[in-house]
Amino acid sequence: MKVTILTSNLQSKLSFVNHAISQKNQLPILLNVLLETTEEGIRIKATDLEIGIEVIVPGKVEEAGATTVPAKIFSELLSSISDDSITLETKKETLEIVSKRTKSVLQTIDGAEFPKLYDKKGEMIAVLQEKDIQKDLSLVVFSASQDIARPALSGVLVKKEREGFLLVATDGYRLSLKHYKTQSEYNEESTSFIVPARVFRELMSLKEEKQEISMYISQESSQILFEQGNTILMGRLIEAEFPNFEKRIPHDFSVSITFDREELFKAVKICSIFAKDAANIIKLSFKKDHITVSSQSSSVGENSVDVESILTGEDNEIAFNSRYLLDVLGNVEDKQMVFEMTGPLNPGVFKLQGNVSFLHLIMPIRVQT
Repeated sequence: MKVTILTSNLQSKLSFVNHAISQKNQLPILLNVLLETTEEGIRIKATDLEIGIEVIVPGKVEEAGATTVPAKIFSELLSSISDDSITLETKKETLEIVSKRTKSVLQTIDGAEFPKLYDKKGEMIAVLQEKDIQKDLSLVVFSASQDIARPALSGVLVKKEREGFLLVATDGYRLSLKHYKTQSEYNEESTSFIVPARVFRELMSLKEEKQEISMYISQESSQILFEQGNTILMGRLIEAEFPNFEKRIPHDFSVSITFDREELFKAVKICSIFAKDAANIIKLSFKKDHITVSSQSSSVGENSVDVESILTGEDNEIAFNSRYLLDVLGNVEDKQMVFEMTGPLNPGVFKLQGNVSFLHLIMPIRVQT
């Protein structure tokens, strides 16, 4: 293998590919990236057997071939090279990396040992728009659990709807739901699946020139695959039963509050400073024309902030984990939001004003008055 590539192109692509490098010493080959020549230049692959990333970097190929090199040292080396271009050339069991002023030699592992990311892309079920993905996925993904011991909760439920998909994520204490509209062609034999939240997080970081992202499902290998330009992101679907989220969502409310999202976010952020030593508990008290956000700690002190609002219903109050409030208020972009509740011990629901496509539910915290 021998190929010459612009250093900046290789550096930027490799930084994204490294997201799929295994952090565990399972197999030595998983600590490596696969380099193989194509007609356009060089293809780079990485996987930890849960997700896989493949990119193509344009370059001038003089000799075809493939090999693997340690991802970490390869990346560190490239980030230190300031020359405009570099040449990668395999010689026996090594890879020579040569630029105008530097020459390095890395030990390699045969590319034949590298696991295959996928056999077939599968069936294309939708074409997604990058701008929509950034906005809509950010409303859902943060609610997924970080605990991989509960597989279903560590993923996002994707359910086919008439005009697109329903996206749902929950960690048992909160739940995000978003109706995502898209033009799609779908095999009705499988109407829903669970995608690891990690895959969606990586999808949100894709920044190719082409805006459209093709979405594929392979039922045979239980994989989901996203393709944007010269980049492919692959993940294994979670084979578990997603909780019955519909029965957890209340539909009747006695209190409705309209407020400015940014103002409430600032208020919660201030009160969260005092809530750190009090289990992150923040209380929201609703009056006719304002919300009082408050927190207190026996070792630190207490504070409160008033936020203008419009109340429909009787005065009420409820307490939440401040981190959950900051997550939902920080990920929403809309200016006006609506909060609905029935009592301090029942779930509270955040919605977008005039937009029924999204809701976020948070379980309250019981506090002594």
